[in-house]
Amino acid sequence: MVSRFKKRPVLVILTVVLVVILSLVGWAAWQIQAMMNLNRDPDGEALQEIVIPYNSSTRQIAAILEEEEIIPSAFVFLLYIRYFSPEPGFQAGNYQMAPGTSFEEIIATLQEGVILQEGIRFTVPEGYTVKQIARRLDAEGIVTAEEFLEACEQYDDAERFPFLEDIPGETAYRLEGYLFPDTYEVFEETTAKEIIVIMLSRLEKALQGSFFERLDGMELSLHQVLTLASLVEKEARVAEERPLIAAVFLNRLDSERMPFLQSCATVQYALGEVKPFLTYQDLEVDSPYNTYRHPGLPPGPIASPGYHAIEATLFPAEGDYLYFVYKEDGSGTHYFSRTLEEHNEYKRKAQGNRN
Repeated sequence: MVSRFKKRPVLVILTVVLVVILSLVGWAAWQIQAMMNLNRDPDGEALQEIVIPYNSSTRQIAAILEEEEIIPSAFVFLLYIRYFSPEPGFQAGNYQMAPGTSFEEIIATLQEGVILQEGIRFTVPEGYTVKQIARRLDAEGIVTAEEFLEACEQYDDAERFPFLEDIPGETAYRLEGYLFPDTYEVFEETTAKEIIVIMLSRLEKALQGSFFERLDGMELSLHQVLTLASLVEKEARVAEERPLIAAVFLNRLDSERMPFLQSCATVQYALGEVKPFLTYQDLEVDSPYNTYRHPGLPPGPIASPGYHAIEATLFPAEGDYLYFVYKEDGSGTHYFSRTLEEHNEYKRKAQGNRN
């Protein structure tokens, strides 16, 4: 008798859960049907120009369509795709659509890629500076270098991108390190400001999930992480050494006896040129970016770090290395060491490799 009564609450709970699930399924089906009906405009409206940026996710495309009032609800559109077109394969481009177009027609149009205007693709490699990005956009005929650099200095929409609030005023270029390196597609009439928004959105997307979770557990701000990641990007020549180089810099930041990062890449940034070998005079350049003279991190990033450089900074290798020196043997790798004596020995060995 006792066991039978104990089972009843369980059955009641299961029944309630089942009813809730069935209700949700029914509600979703009703919403889809309602939206499909609402999404048909019998009177017809003028076509609108809809821009789908290159490499946009399905969720981002749904948000664009809702914002442009082509569809009533991005949520229901995504729900429709999930059950009726799970692999949509949408293509970027400049489309013409009208409010009232059915979900089925929208999906077909975006899949076919029949577009109003072909876009202009450009690639920003990992480790590019703001000035290099500006020159590439100028060379592609999209915007002039001067327009882009000026827009970078003026852009300050912290409401759209809250992480911009962390950028200090003493950086050489305000958005240095924040323009995510990737392949983009824009159009002839795209403005410098619009390009900046696209690139900042791509950074925001790259930081989603485990990156932001990891950042919450670190003592570094996002600005500091991007700054350190830019050093890793410029110093690492082979992918497998990024976590090791990140570990060296993080160990130095935590070290009282070795607080100087001594990154040659920061000196080159301060000099405004890349040299195969730095002189002792170069190492004395008077700049807050010279990490041979100033302890800790420089004021900001020295380039745009890629996904893997940011990942290495957030998830560095374990170990107590404090030094590294390029082997100069054509391998692209470094010697890592824990003591100054060991480091000096590796420097002599690297010089021998060069000779």
